[in-house]
Amino acid sequence: MPESGGAPMSGEFIYPAASPVKGELIPEDDVLEISLQEEAEPGPGGNQRAAGLEKGIKVIIIAAASVLVLEFLWIFAISPCMPLSRLEVTGFPGLGREETLRLAGIGERASYISINPRSVEKKLESVREVESVRVTKRFPNSVTILLVPRVAVAMAFDRIGGRQTPLYFDRHGILFKAGGSLSPTQSPQGGHTGLPVISGLPLGEDKTLPAIYLSLFASLDKIRAAEPRLLEAISEIRVNRKPFDGFDLVLYPVHSSIRVRLEPGLSEETLRYVMLMLDVFAEREREIEEIDFRTETASYRLKEVSSD
Repeated sequence: MPESGGAPMSGEFIYPAASPVKGELIPEDDVLEISLQEEAEPGPGGNQRAAGLEKGIKVIIIAAASVLVLEFLWIFAISPCMPLSRLEVTGFPGLGREETLRLAGIGERASYISINPRSVEKKLESVREVESVRVTKRFPNSVTILLVPRVAVAMAFDRIGGRQTPLYFDRHGILFKAGGSLSPTQSPQGGHTGLPVISGLPLGEDKTLPAIYLSLFASLDKIRAAEPRLLEAISEIRVNRKPFDGFDLVLYPVHSSIRVRLEPGLSEETLRYVMLMLDVFAEREREIEEIDFRTETASYRLKEVSSD
């Protein structure tokens, strides 16, 4: 008889699992392992679906990368070499778009990459009526040109071609226009000139001024910006050159026959004081010929009395 506790009951038999290969017997523990492996491995249909999904993702990535590369090529390589889509020119009367582009050497088929801003600025700054130029490039195919005209602060007269011709000077003492009238953008107060006439200027053959006189025009510009009516009260400023060096100024007021002699350094305060003194001596206008403000104490000179 079998021993109690561990032996099988009578009539029951346990057979070992049959091996899938040639009917060999395998241990019971290995049966479970084989079953799990079979469940983990996908069938032929699952492999095809996974491969198709992977292929689709690769196609999408390649297509996106191709579009991105083409876009970069268009923006950074092709578009800058094509004719500009926008070429904006802000000029002024007498120097419009066509003339500006001609002077700058820019054709209608110019491209973004072919334009050198500094070179264009130098070419346009050589035009006397232009004070400053700003060329701005906006990638990939836009260019803007802004011209700032010179504004006259004083005028003079010179004989050119046998006739008296007006000459217009800006705040830098540059003669930028000879003859004709000023456009509203070139004259102060939007077209109303009110420019003082300066006489006695030693113009060279090329109509340029010695550097010593340039500060006079800078002073006139400052006075006009602060109080333009002061300059409108002066009809003429004569430059009186000294025998050895330097110069002084002689002012001819609009509403007085008394002339005023000053040092070169004009200022708003000086002109206000001059106008005040002219009002004080208004009653003696027929007697006084000149008031001299070149010293700390102003002095005046009487007109010579005719012996007749």
